[in-house]
Amino acid sequence: MEPVIELTNLTKKYNQYTAVNGLNLTLYRGEVFGLLGPNGAGKTTTILMMLGLTDRTSGDVKVLGLDPNYNAIEIKSKVGYMPDDIGFYEDRTAIDNLVYTARLNGIAAKQAKQQAELLLQRVGLENAINKKVGAFSRGMRQRLGLADVLIKQPEIIILDEPTLGIDPEGVRELLELISTLSREEKITVLLCSHHLHQVQQVCDRVGLFVQGELVACGNIAQLSEALNEEKTVTIELEVAALNNPLKTALEALEQVLSIETAAPGSAQRVTVTCSEDITALVAKLASEHSELYMIHRQVYGLDDIYHRYFEGGEAREAATKA
Repeated sequence: MEPVIELTNLTKKYNQYTAVNGLNLTLYRGEVFGLLGPNGAGKTTTILMMLGLTDRTSGDVKVLGLDPNYNAIEIKSKVGYMPDDIGFYEDRTAIDNLVYTARLNGIAAKQAKQQAELLLQRVGLENAINKKVGAFSRGMRQRLGLADVLIKQPEIIILDEPTLGIDPEGVRELLELISTLSREEKITVLLCSHHLHQVQQVCDRVGLFVQGELVACGNIAQLSEALNEEKTVTIELEVAALNNPLKTALEALEQVLSIETAAPGSAQRVTVTCSEDITALVAKLASEHSELYMIHRQVYGLDDIYHRYFEGGEAREAATKA
């Protein structure tokens, strides 16, 4: 895989306050990477250092092989950045704003208009081409912002809280568009957000960022595995009843470490802790000896991972050392 962003021991201090502390991170061409953390974690400061918009205190930054301290203009020509609060000329139309951005990036007038029309179509604003931006909803502005960063055909796009203030359907459509762009055009996407489920839907990898430090990095499966300190597999099932034949059959399996039940109602919930994944075998036994209504292997979702890393104290320390 080809690295396109490389951050090495990146640090930013404001007097005694450390906004970013020894950040090491590599992003690869064509991936969608989610930088997840609460407001004030240092996400925006990191972006500004990558673009050469603020000086770093120490460490190294390479964006497409270039150092933003010396090649900021060249980096900006290849990287599209959409901040959380996008500024447009409110009294100008959508296409006017896009063409203006294109012309600033050295694109000829005819080509700029053609590209603007295509992009407005692609982001779902084809019916608002000649509408003044001042009348746009928040969701429409975000779509226009995405078109604005794409007009110069960048190799990387950086989106800072792109779904802020958008309705759920608008969020779904925007995330789908981001995913499609990355997949079809091999654009690398860095998506900074504090919305867990949105990041989980669209990102190939996630970095958990808190108080200026990257406390964990990987895909959901890797982060989940790091938190599973006991290295066990938990299988949850719902059956008509945990009768003696089923209980005996489960206890006879050498991989089964423990069996717990919830208070019986119309169905009985059973939790089986195992040394390895035997979900299929447990399902077979449950079907043979009782009525099986539901079964799944328990995994940590991003919500669990987030709270364990950010709030878990000892659990977080243990997981980050794993």
